[in-house]
Formats: sequence, C-alpha cells, structure tokens
Amino acid sequence: MSSDVANTNGVPMEAMLADFGARVRSLRKERSLTTEKLAQSAGVSAGLISQIERGHGNPSFATLVQLAHGLQLPVGQLLQPVETEQVVVRKDKRRRLDSHGLATEDGGVYELLTPDLNGALEANWVVTPPGYDTSATPYTHNGEEFGIVLSGTKDVFLDGVRHRLHAGDSIRYSSTTPHWYVNPSETEDCTAVWVSTPPTW
Repeated sequence: MSSDVANTNGVPMEAMLADFGARVRSLRKERSLTTEKLAQSAGVSAGLISQIERGHGNPSFATLVQLAHGLQLPVGQLLQPVETEQVVVRKDKRRRLDSHGLATEDGGVYELLTPDLNGALEANWVVTPPGYDTSATPYTHNGEEFGIVLSGTKDVFLDGVRHRLHAGDSIRYSSTTPHWYVNPSETEDCTAVWVSTPPTW
C-alpha cells in the first residue's frame, strides 16, 4: 500500500487487492461480525467494506487504521498476507531429526513426515541399521505411539517385554510405558513409520 495498498513486490495490484480483501473478509468472519457491525466499529461505510472485501477498493492508510481498530488488530497484522498452510512433505524435503541424541553414534535416521511439530501428532520415517539398540536409554513420556515396519525387523520392548515386528506388522502402545527399540538383524536395515501423539521431539 502507498498511502493506499501499494505494489511493492512486483505483484499485480489487482491480485494484492483481492488477497487483502479476502483477508479482511476472513478476519471479519472469524470474529462473527457482519459487514454492518464492522462498519459501525470501524467508523467506515458498509459499502466501502463490501467493496474492499471484493477486491475492488484501494483503501487509504487512514481507512486501514480504522479497519484494524474495528477488527481489534494492530495495523501490521492486518497487512500480513494470508499464509497457505503447508500440508504436503516431499520426500527430498523431509526434515532430518536427531535420533534422540544418538544419531551420529548409532546411524539411526529419523525424518519428519509431518510438515512441522505444531499439530496433534508427529509422524517419522525411521531407518535403523543392524544392531541398533536404544535399551541404554528407555523412553517414557506422555501420549501414545503407533508404528508399522515397512522392511526388515524391529524389536519393540515395552516395560522389558519384547514384541518382534516384521515387514507389515504394526504396534500401538502408551508412551508412559518404558520402551526401547532394537534392530536384531546382523545384515539388514529396518525401515518403519512411527507416529506419536502429542509430538515428542
């Protein structure tokens, strides 16, 4: 915005106005405000708000301040672009995680399959080499875990009881139970997908 909504990044003005209008509409609806109610609290006309929301208006800075006041937002927050939530994680874009502090020593690979750790669950792609063993550091934390072995063999110990999983086998358990993992093979990596809720990394 100049004193109006300005084009500063080479983005067509029409697209910027449409995006801004969509943001105003979204913020208004989040607050359960009608156009008339927002107009009253912002001190502008309902017609102007309707025009802005349709992407047909180029509001002055003074109008932006009034809209922000009506929406009970700082002006800067009103101007923030609407961000598209990332939902897909490409294979070559997975975030590498530290394997519980042991990655550089035991060769285990943990890659995040969820876009981030902000949701209700966390899913990891786990590859463990022959002889992988975390029995020295059993894990105990809140929540629940689910795992499925894609290839190889994985021993899951729950409070000392071994559960051997082969390709296609899956398991679910409470994370409050002390648990650890072993790849008992002498020659084959184990590849698995492990899901935790809530996220634990």
